Amino acid sequence: MPDGPVRLLGIDDLPACQRLAEDRDWGREDHKWRFLFSVGDVYGIDGPDGELAGTVISTPYGKDVAAISMVLVARRYERRGLGARLMRHAMDNTRTASLCLTATEYGRPLYERLGFRPVGLCTAYAGVATGPRRRGASVPARANDMPAIQKLDTEVFGADRAQVIRGLPSFCESLHVVRDGPDITGFGGTWQNEDWTMVGPVISQNTETALTLITDLLPPNNQTRLDIDNRHPELIALAEKRGLRPAFTTTVMEYGAPINGDPTRLYTPIAQALG
Repeated sequence: MPDGPVRLLGIDDLPACQRLAEDRDWGREDHKWRFLFSVGDVYGIDGPDGELAGTVISTPYGKDVAAISMVLVARRYERRGLGARLMRHAMDNTRTASLCLTATEYGRPLYERLGFRPVGLCTAYAGVATGPRRRGASVPARANDMPAIQKLDTEVFGADRAQVIRGLPSFCESLHVVRDGPDITGFGGTWQNEDWTMVGPVISQNTETALTLITDLLPPNNQTRLDIDNRHPELIALAEKRGLRPAFTTTVMEYGAPINGDPTRLYTPIAQALG
């Protein structure tokens, strides 16, 4: 078992993180890893062979909330307590009132033992999207829209994710807004994760606006994935109508103080790794 310290990783450790992810049959996800390195604290522990034995990422949003993600342990060390050690390190070194994460069925028992509680479900709908892309109901976001986007995101998520929102124009392939006069009633984006187009975030004041954004953003005849909060059956119906099918379901979990957001207006996340 690795007995060295948990250390803060830098972008030079990205190839080792990707080798670890491939060891767990995850993709390399270069675009996502680079963004997570830019906005969060990436921790890891080295094995005796010099390769990374495990990772965890904490992305703090001020003093309110931090998102925990990328809890990975190499196959050769699984079920020996290394995941719990990494989680405790992240929890001890993240000075926020609340923590959040999305748990697979495999990881959920660990998080429950650490005191996380379930607060919702998120189902990934994936496949080749069919049907034409509609144009015109939403419009590309402009630089001067970013303060309004950040304000709406903070109100809905329950914490100021300034560093993440500032990065959306470069992270997202498309970033759209819906306007009501001078106000923005919703925003949504798409980004590439290897061969998949991810539709997220979608945050809006109402379901009608969320459906508008997703309809505008869905790429036709392309491998597409939406991570849909199960509170929104209308989005599930749209995804199934466009040919997407449920791939897997994760449990949204919290630790510490309840997060003071409004999940009914958070339709799809930027990425499950970011809450």
